[in-house]
Amino acid sequence: MIERLPELVNRDPAIVRWGRHMNETFLLEVGEQQYLVTVRQGLISSIEKGPFAMRSWRFAIRAAKECWERHWESPPGPGWHDLFALLRRGEVAFEGDLRVLMAYLLYLKLVLAAPRKA
Repeated sequence: MIERLPELVNRDPAIVRWGRHMNETFLLEVGEQQYLVTVRQGLISSIEKGPFAMRSWRFAIRAAKECWERHWESPPGPGWHDLFALLRRGEVAFEGDLRVLMAYLLYLKLVLAAPRKA
């Protein structure tokens, strides 16, 4: 599902507009699988599949595979619909430079909800 994010996000001008100033690489962890997502001006320019040792990223969003699957249901159930709902449930962890994560929070929420359209 993560491999389809560039297609799902880059073709949606509303999502791209929210991230138009973002130029960062972040780590997304789905269970044991790691992905480095590189964003350039709101477009997802690359996704690299890990595992990674000593790779640079600004922040990380980590959750179990089952958690992401429930988050990507269409529509998701109560408590599975939003990153902060997942955080409140203890299902997701944020690490790294949280100032960047918060600066682009709406963009990241839209990006991570994009698989619901697939």
